[in-house]
Amino acid sequence: MTIALFSIGTELTRGEIVDTNSAWLAATLTEEGFEVVSINSVPDHPDAIVATLKRLASEHEAVIATGGLGPTSDDITAECVARAIEAPLVVDESALLSIRRRVEARGRTVTPHHEKQARVPAGAELCPNADGTAPGFSVKLGRATLYFMPGVPREMKRMFREQVLPRLRPNAPNDTFVIRLRTFGLPESTAAQLLEGLENEFEGISLGYRVHFPELDVKVQARGVSQADARERATLVATIVRDKLGDVVYGEADETLSSITGRALRARGWRLAVAESCTGGLISHLLTASPGASDFLIGAAVVYANSAKTRLLGVSEDTLRGHGAVSAEVAAEMAQGARRLCEVDVGLSVTGIAGPAGGTSTKPVGLVYWAVAHPGGTIVRERVFHGDRNEVQVHAAHAALDLLRRAASGMSEGAEIPLSQRPPVR
Repeated sequence: MTIALFSIGTELTRGEIVDTNSAWLAATLTEEGFEVVSINSVPDHPDAIVATLKRLASEHEAVIATGGLGPTSDDITAECVARAIEAPLVVDESALLSIRRRVEARGRTVTPHHEKQARVPAGAELCPNADGTAPGFSVKLGRATLYFMPGVPREMKRMFREQVLPRLRPNAPNDTFVIRLRTFGLPESTAAQLLEGLENEFEGISLGYRVHFPELDVKVQARGVSQADARERATLVATIVRDKLGDVVYGEADETLSSITGRALRARGWRLAVAESCTGGLISHLLTASPGASDFLIGAAVVYANSAKTRLLGVSEDTLRGHGAVSAEVAAEMAQGARRLCEVDVGLSVTGIAGPAGGTSTKPVGLVYWAVAHPGGTIVRERVFHGDRNEVQVHAAHAALDLLRRAASGMSEGAEIPLSQRPPVR
């Protein structure tokens, strides 16, 4: 079975938003063993939508479309589908009832705009929307089955998992298996060099690399005589990949660096306090995005000004005068101060120059120091990150979490910066 993806919306073709739906669907379908061979986007133009639907249906066995099912005037997908399959639009009473219940439960009045979303092509099979008002649906066009889902990513993902994927799975070849390894700290080119030759060494194995800043996913896809055979092949090669890449591999599938770091802190029984300057609370946000952060995160502070670093964390004014706020010495005292202030096992700190201004010849934009103070001592790291302000902040936050993960897991942390040997700041 070949699958085409179809994103509908003028905001996509104008570049006003990025089509993350197609990327997510393609990756998910590939991991399920399907072959996605075409990704298409068109604006909210009826003729273009109808023509694309007919073309894709003639070339593929399944078409998965997103967008254009909402209440506004430019949401015209349902009427275009009806035109393509030569069927009238009808009001689905079950969909209308679901819309009424959801809207009224929020204390709002149902309007014709809401009711518009219950109009689907006659004969369509409904896909209920558990997170929104617009239902999805599927229809037949020639030899192809066409599935239509909302463009809102949260609604689309749940509908795909619960409604569309179960309908597709009986047609899956069931001869592939994918293991996606999550890594941080290794460039794509270096990873590819370390893994060179594996695809030739093992039959039916292909490796894929996906950069999603600042991380890299390495995908091990295996094809075998059955899914069990493919799973065995993928598991074997994934083990080899882990050995070759080392501890830059922090997890699998949808695990995040912050969730794995939290897991390591729980396992160690460590309680954490965070002090952030240039990252502005991003580390705390990443940690609390996963449920259960209260198990280990006791407190966090954004200490932008030097006065806050001194008053809240006890950073020495002499250290600030002698080395500057962006220095290994201040990062160390920030981490130690956070640990002392919250009476916890470990303190994590970050200080740096996120830009775009503020850099000097000796302290360029992108220079960041981060530190972990724990029962065994204080570890400090330094790096100049490249990119815009957001990229520097994101990279710095991930680097700090990775150091914390390593410390909590008892991994090698590398050599500390010898604070006493650093040249004075000019």
